[in-house]
Amino acid sequence: MDFDRSPFLVLWELTRACGLKCRHCRAVAVKERDREELEVSEAARFLDDLSGMGRPLIVLTGGDPVQRPDLLDIVDLCRERGFATAMTPSGTPSVTEHVIEQLKSRGLTRLAISLDAPDRMTHDYFRGVEGSFDWSMSIISWARKHHLPFQINTAISTLNVDLFDEMATLVEHLGAVLWSVFFLVPVGRASEDMQITPIQAERVMIGMAELASSGKFDVKSTAAPQFRRVLLQRRAKDSSVAFRAGAGGLNQLDHKLKLGRLRSYGSVNDGRGLIFVSHRGEIMPSGFLPLVAGNVREDSVTDIYRNHPLFKTLRDPDLLQGKCGICRYKRLCGGSRARAYGRYGDYMAEDPLCVFKDRIPAQ
Repeated sequence: MDFDRSPFLVLWELTRACGLKCRHCRAVAVKERDREELEVSEAARFLDDLSGMGRPLIVLTGGDPVQRPDLLDIVDLCRERGFATAMTPSGTPSVTEHVIEQLKSRGLTRLAISLDAPDRMTHDYFRGVEGSFDWSMSIISWARKHHLPFQINTAISTLNVDLFDEMATLVEHLGAVLWSVFFLVPVGRASEDMQITPIQAERVMIGMAELASSGKFDVKSTAAPQFRRVLLQRRAKDSSVAFRAGAGGLNQLDHKLKLGRLRSYGSVNDGRGLIFVSHRGEIMPSGFLPLVAGNVREDSVTDIYRNHPLFKTLRDPDLLQGKCGICRYKRLCGGSRARAYGRYGDYMAEDPLCVFKDRIPAQ
């Protein structure tokens, strides 16, 4: 896929209304809906425009999408236009078995359910509401009953980084098709003291790579594109392909990925294969990089994604700064642009979560 022309993934924030009080919430969610949310007619025009870039995967997110009384109408719009559509409901009583059954019948292809710990106490503390763990487990049981595929989303922080192995066991036991591990970005409510260290992040990603090689379920990272570097290093070791600068090892391995002999997790990053649309229609590179490039109410999302200077800059690895700028993996990884912005105020700065340091070539 040519990420200069089309995104792979579109995250669409339907609302910021939510019954949870998550300690890391990007959206700083509130109880009441915003009167400025996109209406169904505006959503239809946005989707028609988005169709000009093919059929990227759409994820309906929030807040809690179930807070929208017209949610099923929006799911219908996506299905009618041929979009594969997933949704991230909050673990609250708003999601009933009937809701799950309706979503499945309307063509929703996947649920993404947040579980941040293998135990009630830690998860509920993280989500800010007692009972969230049990509600999430109920949603999972209903998804299984109605044969709606689901993935587990886990936000890694200082609260749960030591529970990685237990979480992996739970994900396997529940029968999730994918485990998406989110590495916190300092935006919204996520404070710096919740951020894990680069060494801890590397250990988590090594554990994720081991899980991926086991084939028990798919594993992906969010806001940590360096997981691709960890995967490639592991694959290189397994396939005896050396990553020597100038020796062509990286090109050999990437060629194998393109041929399908090794598993590729893509190099989707903020503004590169990824686009975010807020509940008010604002177009951003991601929800964690809150820089507005336009609004679907007035602008073409296709034109913004392909031609806006912000998006074009984010897709140019030669403009990366710091150690990301000299890294041999910059075209496959590129570091989290959102984390760089959150830490340094510069979205092309180096990713402070990465431990890898390439050798500076001799002048």
